[in-house]
Amino acid sequence: MSRANARALKESTVKGVARGSGVPPKRSGRTATSALRLRSAKELADHETEDLVELTEQVVDAPAQVSPIDATWQAFKTLQASGDNPVELERLRNVLIENYLHIVKFNAERLRMKLPSEVDVDDQNSAGLFGLMDAIKSFEPSRGVKFETFCAQRVKGAIYDELRSMDWVPRLVRSRTAKVERIRKDLQGRLGRKPTDEEVLAESGLSREDFDKVVKDSRPVGTVSLNRKWFETDSSRDVREIDVIEDNRQADPLQSVGKADLKLLLTKGLSRAERLIVVLYYYEEMTMKEIGMTLDLSESRVSQMHSSILARMKAQMQHRMKEL
Repeated sequence: MSRANARALKESTVKGVARGSGVPPKRSGRTATSALRLRSAKELADHETEDLVELTEQVVDAPAQVSPIDATWQAFKTLQASGDNPVELERLRNVLIENYLHIVKFNAERLRMKLPSEVDVDDQNSAGLFGLMDAIKSFEPSRGVKFETFCAQRVKGAIYDELRSMDWVPRLVRSRTAKVERIRKDLQGRLGRKPTDEEVLAESGLSREDFDKVVKDSRPVGTVSLNRKWFETDSSRDVREIDVIEDNRQADPLQSVGKADLKLLLTKGLSRAERLIVVLYYYEEMTMKEIGMTLDLSESRVSQMHSSILARMKAQMQHRMKEL
């Protein structure tokens, strides 16, 4: 018999004797330690459950905590309903405006990406601020709606109203123009080319007179700021519209000075009568007969002097060709 089998037989014999005599079997040290640990963990879990139940009861029985902004709303609406103490009412309104001012800035920046660069974001913020003030005045916290959700629509509406008031074109014209443009884009996608006005007219269902009026109203006279940025540069000074617009009505100063110098050079060394003949014939565009009547000379004499002047000018210019 092996040692393991002998040990097992001895333990079973001891347990049987103990069971028969009513004496509880003797536990090993490892089994007793495990039982003690299990009992301790169970008691600890029972204590933690009791503490958690007690803490939950305290939280349920405790009064609800009111946030500072909710307290401000309650005080503002109470004073607004009573109409007392307008100074305190205005102070509370300013506190609410400062707390929700980020909603105005957020919506103004989002709309800015869809608008031309001429529209100033500060104007949108000002319009959105009036929408915020109107939302604070008409908001009712008792309805259970978040003020951020209620306020966003009011702010956007105020900004849109301000943009419409700045627009020269009426809203009805804008909607009709947008409808015609949608039809034009739809036809271009189906036909694969730019549609004609007759095709757009047939698709829109409008009369010829109404269609011409829509097309005419869709091209109103607009204004452009000359200080608007034209394009970015590497330098600190940006190029503006006024820097790239050409004024054809204004004479070029450099060209004017060049013409004056050339005129002085050509008429240098001529007498008074010869200089007058050149000026009257080439600049005033008078005929030989008219020049003769002005200078009290015959037409043939004026023609002779004119030929002599041209010959001398030609020789003088050939002599100064290198300088020019």
